[in-house]
Formats: sequence, C-alpha cells, structure tokens
Amino acid sequence: MNKMTTGIVIGLIIGLLFAFIIIYISVPSLMFKETRVAGDFDSTVEKIENAVQEHGWKIPHVHDLQATMKNFGKDVRSVKVFELCNPEYAYEILSEDEERVVSNMMPCRLAVYEKQDGGVYISRMNSGRVAKPMSRVVRKTMTEAARDMEVIISEVVND
Repeated sequence: MNKMTTGIVIGLIIGLLFAFIIIYISVPSLMFKETRVAGDFDSTVEKIENAVQEHGWKIPHVHDLQATMKNFGKDVRSVKVFELCNPEYAYEILSEDEERVVSNMMPCRLAVYEKQDGGVYISRMNSGRVAKPMSRVVRKTMTEAARDMEVIISEVVND
C-alpha cells in the first residue's frame, strides 16, 4: 500500500473507533429517561398510581424491590417498579403475529426510587426512541404509549 492509502485506512479505523466510543457512552442516556421529583417517595408512588388510572391505564403489578431484597438479606433504598398497561396499545401489538416479537417489553415499566442524595426519581425506557427502527405498527404504538407516559409523569412532577 502506498502512504496515502495507509493514511486513509488508519484514519477510517480511528474514526470508526471514535464513533463506537461515543455511541457506547451515549446509548444508556438515549434508551432510558430519569426525572427527579420534588416530593417524597410515598407521595410520588401515590401520585403515580392516581395519574396512571386517571389516564385510563392499568397497573397489573407493582414490584417492591426493597422488600424483595430484604427477603434476601440485602438492604437497599426504596424502589418500586410499576407494570403499566394500556389495553388499547397492548391489543395493537398482541393482535398481530408480526408485532408480537416486542411483547417481551410489555407491559410498560416505570420505576420510582430514592438515591443516596435523598432525591426521589422516576425512570422509564425511552420507548419512542427504541421503537424507531421497528415496524410501522410497533413504532406508532410505542411512540403513542411513550407520549402518554410522559404526560402522566409530567403531572406527577408538576403536581
């Protein structure tokens, strides 16, 4: 190889490595959202439960991870994971065989937890972004569900 070709190949490899590092570092912040809440843990949990129901969503189950960990002899700060379901959105995905591949992400999940700084946070998957490369039905449904979730969370945060 001549020097010019070698320089191009090395530059390309360095560029790809740099791009990979940036993607690797930024992916978690693209896939998940976290919002700090002004209230305490218990009132935030109550507000989430009320806001979810007011918007026609259902809460099939709440995982109290603090209690679960206590059963295993581990002590962690308060954390609850809500399984949330909107039957209309779920039907759009579950009624078609081609779309069922994303059923492992159902129902939607939202977590409320405390951190060492004493703050209470709400986290959730950025399902609108995750859905972008998927089929039209999944993309539309998950984007609409994500929009609804953000409305619910904004009501809790701004309450």
